[in-house]
Amino acid sequence: MGRYLGPKVKLSRRCQVPIADNPKHTKEELTLPGMHGFRGRRNTEYGVRLTEKQKLRYHYDMLEKQFRRFLDIAKKSKGNTANTLMQLLETRLDNVVRRLGVGRTIWAAKQIVAHGHVLVDGKKVDINSYIVKPGQVITFKEGIHKLLRDNMEQGAGHNVPGWLEFNPAQLTAKINALPVPEDVPFEVNMNLIIEFYR
Repeated sequence: MGRYLGPKVKLSRRCQVPIADNPKHTKEELTLPGMHGFRGRRNTEYGVRLTEKQKLRYHYDMLEKQFRRFLDIAKKSKGNTANTLMQLLETRLDNVVRRLGVGRTIWAAKQIVAHGHVLVDGKKVDINSYIVKPGQVITFKEGIHKLLRDNMEQGAGHNVPGWLEFNPAQLTAKINALPVPEDVPFEVNMNLIIEFYR
């Protein structure tokens, strides 16, 4: 199955978390999909774990195969698997562009990266899943500066996380540190996600 191209708000309603930062996704109360938010049967243990996994997948707009690959990398690395997975997902280049506030949603950020507008340490990178490391500097090509500034005006009040250092005047950013699990804008139980794949 290919990438999901349907209505994005439906994904937020299904998972009951905002997968994008625009007002449609961040309403006070997201009702379940369907005319009356029909709840149906009680969720099984498998269903609970699946929903937790889907929250992250939808938030980072990843296919199942990509997500599983990141989990395998996290399992092989030293340290806590849950924290490593979160760091890998947060430091993807498309997500960093989203966190800076120059792309209003993950889909807009992906497009900015894929069209070759992002430079990492002065070199063009057009791969969304590229992992940025502490100390690397992100800049943007001149031709897209106007669009990025418009996006920043529309998303006024956006908070850049502490692990990123952003200069809005120059449109440059630096990775200061690795993110922590608290940097994800909604609650997610990483242990349930790891259990899902056992």
